[in-house]
Amino acid sequence: MSQARIPGWIYVVVIPLINIMLAALAAAFVFWYIDVNPIDAVVAMAIGAFGDSYGLGYTLYYTTSFIFTGLAVAVAFHCGLFNIGVEGQAYMGALGLGLVCLFLGGKIPFILLLPLSIAAAGLFGGLWTLIPAWLQGYRGSHIVITTIMFNFIATAVMSYLLVEVLKPAGSMSVESAVFHPDSWLPKMYEVFAYFGLSIRRSPLNISIFWALLCTVGVYFFIWRSRWGYEIRALGQNASAAEYAGIGPGRTIIMAMMVSGILAGFFALNVVQGEAHQIKFGLVNGMGFTGIAVALMGRNHPFGIVLASLLFGFLYQGGSELQFEYGVDPRIIIILQGLVILFSGALEHMMKHPIERVYLALSQKFQQQTVAEG
Repeated sequence: MSQARIPGWIYVVVIPLINIMLAALAAAFVFWYIDVNPIDAVVAMAIGAFGDSYGLGYTLYYTTSFIFTGLAVAVAFHCGLFNIGVEGQAYMGALGLGLVCLFLGGKIPFILLLPLSIAAAGLFGGLWTLIPAWLQGYRGSHIVITTIMFNFIATAVMSYLLVEVLKPAGSMSVESAVFHPDSWLPKMYEVFAYFGLSIRRSPLNISIFWALLCTVGVYFFIWRSRWGYEIRALGQNASAAEYAGIGPGRTIIMAMMVSGILAGFFALNVVQGEAHQIKFGLVNGMGFTGIAVALMGRNHPFGIVLASLLFGFLYQGGSELQFEYGVDPRIIIILQGLVILFSGALEHMMKHPIERVYLALSQKFQQQTVAEG
């Protein structure tokens, strides 16, 4: 069976949708087991996530974070690298952004501070990948091992800085001082109010526009630039890429730096947009969830946006489910795990059956066309 005869939308749209449907079917059995009507549960989650501007704001707030972490994982995937270190890179991005906001907030205009905070978040996140990338590219150390270790190092560094350096005097909390209000990203309800429109308060802020801009940027970088071509070539066939003159070490470092930059941008949404201070544990596992987002989105930027929206729905809708039915929060983790299972570990389970069905229908349609002609 030749994959060349199968159109790309089958792999990008149809197979992911069927995988999600299978995950939903498995989730229905989970709800049935805990004596919750599956249909009622889905309705409650949908209303909680999309029913009003408050729920939608939270859903899109989570979506923004997942776009950054999903794009970070995807860029590395295209180079054949499994970047497990998005958690640590996002932490370092938060540190860079936080230092800019702490020391320059209120001292320079916001229009000057914003590009500095964006640059600092990306720079700190990108530089945190430099050693693992160099070790992979020039010394053969596996990127999974080194990035995992750098997650622990990032956690230790943040813990030390928040306890010994950045914590305000007299405070017992492991967090920095609150940034000057002039450095805060505007919330979307404030933007709407500026234009005379009213929506409910939520953490959704203007970093969502930067996330969407990064989505477009990653698409052009990966599929419309020479650097992206080198990254994809190395990821698909390292020996052939090296024979063609593509330096593996340089390309690996470039891919990981871009991946880390995107991970660092996570801080714009969570730190500058919502928390307004550096907190211990601020990433909260969203870097690891970015792996599932990238897998579900087939490492395509626009697929990642849709996958991020789904996980935003699970996060916010799950909160509503806990409130409505008193469901144990761990059930929501199970739902996320089912989506990851069917979209990640079992992503090819339905691939060959769907290919056979498509080819059979295509052949039947061609025969009918010839008979009618």
